[in-house]
Amino acid sequence: MPLALPERKTRQVPRGCMKALVFRGPGNFCLDEKAIPHTGPGEAVIEVRLTSICGTDIHIVKGECQVPFGLTLGHEAVGVIHELGAGVTGYEVGQRVMVAAVTPCGQCEPCLSGHTSQCTTALGGWRMGRTIDGAQAQYVLIPYAQANLAVIPDGLSDEDVLPLVDVASAGFSASENGRVRLGDTVAVFGQGPLGLCATLGAKLMGASEVFAVDTDAGRLKMSERFGATHTVPGGEDPVQAIWERTGGRGVDVAIEALGAQATFESALRVLKAGGVLSSVGQYSGHLRIPLEPFGAGLADQTIVTTLCPGGKERMHRLMRLVEARRIDLAPLLTHVFTLDDIGKAYELFASHGDHVLKVAVRVS
Repeated sequence: MPLALPERKTRQVPRGCMKALVFRGPGNFCLDEKAIPHTGPGEAVIEVRLTSICGTDIHIVKGECQVPFGLTLGHEAVGVIHELGAGVTGYEVGQRVMVAAVTPCGQCEPCLSGHTSQCTTALGGWRMGRTIDGAQAQYVLIPYAQANLAVIPDGLSDEDVLPLVDVASAGFSASENGRVRLGDTVAVFGQGPLGLCATLGAKLMGASEVFAVDTDAGRLKMSERFGATHTVPGGEDPVQAIWERTGGRGVDVAIEALGAQATFESALRVLKAGGVLSSVGQYSGHLRIPLEPFGAGLADQTIVTTLCPGGKERMHRLMRLVEARRIDLAPLLTHVFTLDDIGKAYELFASHGDHVLKVAVRVS
């Protein structure tokens, strides 16, 4: 299914309106005009400076993840505060902020129990570009702004922090939820932006060995910069290679970062008894668990899933890692487009051409 936008003649946007990338149906999305949003109580409007395209956006435009017709796409944003609603305190118009892809309310039972991604209901924290208008626009409305606006320190650029709002937070969380411990052996299946961040997360958590699995030689080379100690290329059977290199022990934690049946099965097959399979990829079809590597359900293994953690506290923690130079996510942003050229950005990102990893879209 082609993902290029239809040709749109450039013209001046009417006063009170903005440009926004709008979903019209599977394979049908376009840059259109919408009214600039205004705040209600507890909300904020952000003038978007930089946004990006996520693999989930590709699932949406292909029709593999249902969203309402007419919705503005995107859930990754860095910008400046344009308008503050009643009850939002401690912020000022004009401040540069980042907003996580997941915007929890901070008050419901799941939030107060520490499951902010599942705010109010399953997947409920993911609102932008799913249930409300998203961030691939000149302005975006942020719900529960008090819980979700993270002010960016002057020493960090937009590009420094943009990967934190989703892909880095989710990738790191795959290792956190996978309970990676000091000295663990970890395998990460898929070395796209999400898998690279999962690899870096395993390193941060203290893994002694990290096996990176991918069919793309360029992404495997990048995985070494992100902490992989061993790479398994497409020509090798990853299950056999990892079993041999671990002396028949298997790995303590296997991370599936692609969202495919084949890589899920491979992750399960390299997992030792008592190990953890941490699944952070998004699946668009039926997923089956083979009985033999699962030990018929008796191997004391754990399967955990992850949706990107959100909220301003999470964002502040991740920014501190960048400030302290513990992480450098700049290599992820391989291409930059303008909002007017976002159709070309989608086409490139979906095709995996030109060694693309993450595409940034400069809005203002």
